[in-house]
Amino acid sequence: MELLKQRIDAEGIVLNNRVLKVDGFLNHQIDPKLFVQIGKEIAKQFEGRGIERIVTIEASGIAIALQVAIELDVPLVFARKKKSILMTEDVYHSVVYSYTKEENYDVTISKKFLPSGEKVLIIDDFLASGEAAMGLAKLVEGAGDTVEGIAIVIEKSFQPGRERLEKAGYDVHSLVRIARFENDRCIYVEDAK
Repeated sequence: MELLKQRIDAEGIVLNNRVLKVDGFLNHQIDPKLFVQIGKEIAKQFEGRGIERIVTIEASGIAIALQVAIELDVPLVFARKKKSILMTEDVYHSVVYSYTKEENYDVTISKKFLPSGEKVLIIDDFLASGEAAMGLAKLVEGAGDTVEGIAIVIEKSFQPGRERLEKAGYDVHSLVRIARFENDRCIYVEDAK
């Protein structure tokens, strides 16, 4: 997605050759017009596949997933990183390791918001190690649903996430794939030599 690459190149900050900071438009401050375009692009990749529900993880995935849910006209449910005292009913849960926070979360979704037998699209902002997407996929499958695909906004292809998810049989779509960081800038997969 060319518009997204332009924003990454203009505003993204490479930290320690490991982390890409895009909090000015993606995961702290949100650019609503960019998110509408992201939602349309992801929805286009999955139209006609019978998606019945979208699942993401709080907090960065919610705004992205909401745009896709609007485009596909399906419900969106997000996994909570901390169980609310209001969640008194049964829940599905999975342990997810956060690459940027360097800690484990026991994420939960109320069973009443994830009925079995549906085709689910998982959405996240970043793909690095694949921990979050894998944890959500296990949670979705534990509910008796099918993971129809995993949509990622920015993928760091030099990390093992895609390989791990594809090896597990998941269909992974990323809007932007970064091959490596070089001199504090992104080299994209299609531009890598």
